[in-house]
Amino acid sequence: MFIDYETLKLIWWLFVGVLLIGFALLGGFDLGVGTLLPFVGRTDAQRRVVLNAIGPTWEGNQVWFITAGGALFAAWPMVYATAFSGFYWAMLLVLFALFFRPVGFEYRSKVEDRRWRSTWDWGLFVGGAVPALVFGVAFGNLLQGVPFHFDEFLRPYYTGSFWGLLNPFALLTGVVSLTMLVFHGAIYLQMRTEDDIQARSRQAATVFGLLFLAAFGLAGVWQAYGIEGFRIVTMPDPGSVMTPLDKTVEVAPGAWLTNFSRYPWMMAAPAVVFLGGVLAVLLSRANRPGLGFVCSGSALAGVILTVGFAMFPFIMPSSTHPNSSLTAFDATSSHRTLMLMFGAVVIFLPIVLAYTSWVYSVLRGKSTEENIRANTHSAY
Repeated sequence: MFIDYETLKLIWWLFVGVLLIGFALLGGFDLGVGTLLPFVGRTDAQRRVVLNAIGPTWEGNQVWFITAGGALFAAWPMVYATAFSGFYWAMLLVLFALFFRPVGFEYRSKVEDRRWRSTWDWGLFVGGAVPALVFGVAFGNLLQGVPFHFDEFLRPYYTGSFWGLLNPFALLTGVVSLTMLVFHGAIYLQMRTEDDIQARSRQAATVFGLLFLAAFGLAGVWQAYGIEGFRIVTMPDPGSVMTPLDKTVEVAPGAWLTNFSRYPWMMAAPAVVFLGGVLAVLLSRANRPGLGFVCSGSALAGVILTVGFAMFPFIMPSSTHPNSSLTAFDATSSHRTLMLMFGAVVIFLPIVLAYTSWVYSVLRGKSTEENIRANTHSAY
């Protein structure tokens, strides 16, 4: 089977988007549950119930994050290299926060000491809230452009700072990400628990669902009218081999709306965010968390698709040297590399999806205090 280079570039843009959506849907509710842990669980037994609601699957869910990083490195090596230069300290912050998760899950309940367990509960909170916030901040900076450029040898130079990443718009998109994942996690907890924890989860889903929709709407208005976007003016044939410096890019107000004007069907993405979010809140309030979880997942996918559609074909725009911006057409690996990886994805992605579905079907059911007492030495 032979696929031309331009089509492969588009396919890999879609594949990376699928991996990000997969992580948001599965790893996202893990982060949301971790953020809610100290609040929906008032006693030690209740917090163990919360932990065991995600305990059997949280490690597998992180694979989507790792796979997305691997795909980024293999398909878009220039993006990988430049992003790690620009977001180095932010990525270290995420990494250090994630350290709390495996240690907290494994050792939190090994010692029967209130202070020990409370410390790890707050550690798991940090391990959930900080990555969720930083991921959103990163996307906010991508929408504004990142201060980097390439020299004549295509070596990337980042000219910004960690504190520059914490600008008002990026912090707002961080709030969108945090509230979105906590909303998703709250509905998952409502689906997997009973009694007091379920009631608190339902309340959290309502609060964070409304905050998420409000923050997303505000960010959308700000992105449309408050920040400048990027637009390609001239570029070689997308199916050819090119470098990031072979194109001309302009920065203009409202440029991120160009794709939505050109392809009106893309408006379905933000519409799904609001429709899915509102339905998820209503279904949660009606104590139908199963359907609510599907709707909140749809809202999460809509957020990622909205950003992807707005930025396409840009992946990492440059705010200081727009012509150095990285796109899905000039930051990719060779045709042979993309083709080999495409074959691997076609074979292994269905296997991963089938196995993940099987795991969740086997591990479905409620996490209860009775189960914890009956398996106190084997449960988290």
